[in-house]
Amino acid sequence: MTDTRPPRADAVRNRAALLAAAADEFAERGMDASVADIARRAGVGKGTVFRHFPTKDDLIAAIVLDRVGELTAAGDRLRDAADPGGALLEFLTIAAQQRQQRDLSFLHVAGDTNAAVAEAREQMYRTVHDLVDRARTHGALRTDVTGTDVILLMCAPNYVASYAPGASPDLWRRYLGILFDGLRPQGAHPLPEPPPPAL
Repeated sequence: MTDTRPPRADAVRNRAALLAAAADEFAERGMDASVADIARRAGVGKGTVFRHFPTKDDLIAAIVLDRVGELTAAGDRLRDAADPGGALLEFLTIAAQQRQQRDLSFLHVAGDTNAAVAEAREQMYRTVHDLVDRARTHGALRTDVTGTDVILLMCAPNYVASYAPGASPDLWRRYLGILFDGLRPQGAHPLPEPPPPAL
């Protein structure tokens, strides 16, 4: 018989602490982060790590699922906002803030073989397409910009700001502002290349 009881509060706390500790370790050490260091940082034993995440790949997938899930939830909340252009800008701001806190973009490639990660990413992509389509329909976005364009641009503000070491940690906001102005229909010129295949 399947156990349908909700997880114990301490198990939920341990899992959250492990995900936060693992995200910090991976952000600092990259893929070389060890399970022992993650357990130490979370204040639990290695056995607790393996009870929640049998392999390192499972742990990586859980981190990616957590981050992608946060973005999807934000997009779902903003999907029917009264100001579709403002909603898309808020979504891109949340995505950039998430990356600014911990740049774990390299983990997304590591999680590519996980079916749950692929499904969650597809769901998040659909959410972005919905936000873009709605903003475009309401005249807040240039007509030749696609959801795939916006998905590919999501990491751009942080990536550009990373080339200015010692600058304000909020420098990414400047580049998000420049990027979003380029998405607006005012003053837009035809784009020189067609859009890439849809994500």
